[in-house]
Amino acid sequence: MTRADNMDQQIETRGPPPPDVAGREPVFNLPAIVIAFVAACVGIHLVRLYLLSPQQDYELILKAAFFPIRYTGGYDLDLYAFTSPFTSSLLHAGWMHLVLNMVWLAAFASPLATRIGVVRFVLFWCVATAGSLLLHFVARPDDMVPVIGASGAISGMMGAAARFGFQVDRSQRMPVFAGRRLSLIETFRSRQAVVFLVVWLGINFATGAGLDLSGSDGSIAWEAHIGGMLTGLFGIALFDRAPPREDRSSVLQ
Repeated sequence: MTRADNMDQQIETRGPPPPDVAGREPVFNLPAIVIAFVAACVGIHLVRLYLLSPQQDYELILKAAFFPIRYTGGYDLDLYAFTSPFTSSLLHAGWMHLVLNMVWLAAFASPLATRIGVVRFVLFWCVATAGSLLLHFVARPDDMVPVIGASGAISGMMGAAARFGFQVDRSQRMPVFAGRRLSLIETFRSRQAVVFLVVWLGINFATGAGLDLSGSDGSIAWEAHIGGMLTGLFGIALFDRAPPREDRSSVLQ
């Protein structure tokens, strides 16, 4: 999730996972719903770059991006005031922003979508995005800078990953949403989960303090990242379903 200064300068702070080693299984085995989200994000970006005029692209951003001031500046609440919190997650500020988000989306969305199914995954995406933008709005209620990007939803998936002990399938270097979901107490007793959350929060707080970890000239909507993570961490229980019978007795470390 980025604050799109000039709408072409924002990128994430993290790089993609290391490339897979030859001879192993493919790194990403993407469910159809994840492919659909990736295709939507890439397709929209291509349309903006090659089919829309600068004026048309500007009008698209006005309608589809999230502007905090839209709700506090005395403007009439039109249809876009209700749709933009969700459409903003499909827009990206540039190729680097898009590619990094899609890599992290593939890594975290695939195990989540496999576990909770298509409908719940789409609902989780919407709720995590809304939660990320809510915290950004609380922190910057009068901000006129548009916020775009899928990283609010992806941060929600990262928060959800902690509730499964942040297990990793070492053969594919992917997080695994397997076995029973940890309670919040168990989550905060899990060393893997706590280390992951502390490092991730530390990076975002450092970003908020002005440390440039991306090398870009733009700004990062770090509050939205934290809002999405908290939404996923505390809200995944609303979307989770029972694991397969053979996994129900599994205890995550």
